[in-house]
Amino acid sequence: MTAVAEAYAGEDPDSPLVDQAASGDSRAFKQLYERHYKRVYALCLRMTANPESAEECTQEAFIKAWRKLDTFNKQSRFSTWLHTLASRTTLDYLRKHKSWLKLVFSQEEESIPEAHGPSLEQDNIELSSLDKLLCRLPERARVVFTLHGVEGYRHVEIAEMLGISSGASRAQYHRARNLLQEWLDHEAE
Repeated sequence: MTAVAEAYAGEDPDSPLVDQAASGDSRAFKQLYERHYKRVYALCLRMTANPESAEECTQEAFIKAWRKLDTFNKQSRFSTWLHTLASRTTLDYLRKHKSWLKLVFSQEEESIPEAHGPSLEQDNIELSSLDKLLCRLPERARVVFTLHGVEGYRHVEIAEMLGISSGASRAQYHRARNLLQEWLDHEAE
């Protein structure tokens, strides 16, 4: 069980919906989608630094979740399982689209279009100042920072996911922190 899963041990509020969805109830899965869309999208956006890519990864993660729901073993909360699935889906996407994702995004143009999705109860998702800075990080540093600093994965887990050493994960995390701190200090001036 991961550190994130251990932190959420106990009764899972999604459990009844998961059981219904696992038995084929698409309305129950739709409710799970509506509950978790915003956070999954935010995770994908932080990792890809691109709204269209984040939307694609989010959709793919939910498709995979629907298909693999019967493999969810309830050793952790559904949200933990879903976020792990979304992280891995996004990492796969980044590997497949590596050259395309090297495009540089202008800070002034970094805004998130209105999110679309069935019965989504939000108007807009906007990038915070920190998220805008995250988008500027080099890909590997951004991914490691998001997985460790935002999602709470341990460096050993990140190393396994990315196929790097845990020392390289720590180094990328420090690199991201230092760059973010430098940029934050510069913005404060």
